[in-house]
Amino acid sequence: MIAINNLTFEIGARALYDEANWHIKPGEKIGLIGANGTGKTTLLKIIVGDYAATSGTISMAKDLKMGYLNQDLLSYQSDKSILHVAMEAFGRQNQLHTEIENILKILETEYSDDLINKLSDKQHEFEALDGYSIEYRAHEIMAGLGFSEVDTHRTLSEFSGGWRMRVMLARILLQAPDILLLDEPTNHLDLPSIKWLETYLQAFEGAIVIVSHDRYFLDRVVKKIVESRKGKLIPYAGNYTFYVEEKGLRSEIQSGQFKNQQAKIKQEEKLIERFRAKASKAKMAQSRIKALDKMERVEDVDDDNPEVNFSFKFSKQSGRHVIRIENLTKAYPGVPILKNATATIEKGDKIALIGANGRGKSTLLKIIAGADKDYTGMCETGHNVTQTFFAQHQLEALHLENEIIRELQAFAPKHTETELRSILGCFLFTGDDAFKKIKVLSGGEKSRVALAKALTADANFLILDEPTNHLDIASVNILIQALQQYEGTCIIVSHDRYMLDNVANKIWFIEDQEIKEYPGTYAEYEVWNSKRVYIPKKTEESPKKPEVKEEVKIKVPLFDKNNELKKLNLMLQKLEEDISEQEKEVKAAEVELAREETYSDAEKLSEANRRYQQLSPRLLKAQAEWERLAEEIIEMEGK
Repeated sequence: MIAINNLTFEIGARALYDEANWHIKPGEKIGLIGANGTGKTTLLKIIVGDYAATSGTISMAKDLKMGYLNQDLLSYQSDKSILHVAMEAFGRQNQLHTEIENILKILETEYSDDLINKLSDKQHEFEALDGYSIEYRAHEIMAGLGFSEVDTHRTLSEFSGGWRMRVMLARILLQAPDILLLDEPTNHLDLPSIKWLETYLQAFEGAIVIVSHDRYFLDRVVKKIVESRKGKLIPYAGNYTFYVEEKGLRSEIQSGQFKNQQAKIKQEEKLIERFRAKASKAKMAQSRIKALDKMERVEDVDDDNPEVNFSFKFSKQSGRHVIRIENLTKAYPGVPILKNATATIEKGDKIALIGANGRGKSTLLKIIAGADKDYTGMCETGHNVTQTFFAQHQLEALHLENEIIRELQAFAPKHTETELRSILGCFLFTGDDAFKKIKVLSGGEKSRVALAKALTADANFLILDEPTNHLDIASVNILIQALQQYEGTCIIVSHDRYMLDNVANKIWFIEDQEIKEYPGTYAEYEVWNSKRVYIPKKTEESPKKPEVKEEVKIKVPLFDKNNELKKLNLMLQKLEEDISEQEKEVKAAEVELAREETYSDAEKLSEANRRYQQLSPRLLKAQAEWERLAEEIIEMEGK
């Protein structure tokens, strides 16, 4: 499909790739991994032709259709609806639809056999390209990525960067390319959307190359790992977990070979020194020197996952209750978030706050941090609680002209330079890196500096909002180790399930505008959640079934308005019951798709995916019919 041979790509004097080789075969699902700065995104840009290689070749079929998701797509602007933007994927179908509409308009005033033949040909091609189902397919994918039916009619410019990236992803998936190149596709997705994307990609028939720091996502989607390392591309025949185990074995073997070779080199050097002293052995010494020079050296194994030993300092311990929330109500205009919510954070809790975007996770963190006071009810900070709040906007608060070490010294003056250098080393800033200016750092490096600052604060309570964004896998591992060693209390919003599973001892989620708690790890929560059937509570803010008004004593010449309303309400009630049953069936189908026994068996996965594809459209259609009926009732009641 794609053959990369002896690829060299240089940036200035540095070779990002040095005669690297890689063959991508049809249908392969590959995770492209490596530390930040090893050229993963650059390689994808070389493959699609955005960058030219210094030397080497990239061969592919001329008609190969590629779908490329990258962060540059955030700059795409449009005042058209997001449904229209997503459906731009159907270039030929859209063209045919326009031509068919034009011919039909002409036929209203003039008729000819030639026009009829043209119309027939175009309709036949449109049908062959499955043109009559493209809008339905667009709705299905956008629903999976978290867009409501109402959202699809809003313009792209109304949405934030993260949601615009979802639209771009939807457009790429709708193109049904031969190969998908996805650069950090989960960065702007919440957990439900990540799970939906996993299921979609598992059933995708083309090839996939994914750059991601999400270990769980890679484990569930890819069957092969390619590591970008020291200018080479090193393949591993398995998912990310297999890669970790296999690399450990390879490193163990390489370490043994290195030690053996070093012992042999020392022995040879001793012999050479001894022979040099004797004229009769000089020729033999020269021969051994040449052999030593020609020896192919085995490199020592680098430690890609250094162990972290943080020395956290906070000058005082908090009381038992860190945060107490009682009867908390928070809403934005037309958007209810919390209503009479109650919860408690106790000393030593490490809480993962999870759920879909738009449910109020970041809002709740801001309330807890004291950054949002526009609510009713109580959010009380406990005795001796000192907190630090990390969110992505903290990157903007970094002083660009400061060196990294000076930035930390200004923030944490109680720490010695040696302690701060040690902490920076844990975040992969070693040696002279500590003296780099903030302004020359990449987004990922700035995130690491901001996190290092947060962890050096004299705080016994950490509030972390998406701390893993822009971090590579090695940096995520460092953060996990740091939080495991932290003896204070923390609450974290993140879509990185591996981090949550290794840090959190409680799970919070917002449901029915209440804060719900699961007392266990993320993995345990997932098992519990997959078995329960959730039926939303009826709230004042939820769509309500319109009630039939009392009979109005007026003459209705054409129909009995009240009888018509009763009939429509009965239909609506029956539809609500059907939707409830369908939601249970779709939930069960999603659970089946997520089971290891299913996604590890191609036949079971295909059958489970077929069932899901049958159920999901039925539910969407029923929900659309409910909205239509509800609008009809409301309009009738207003007359």
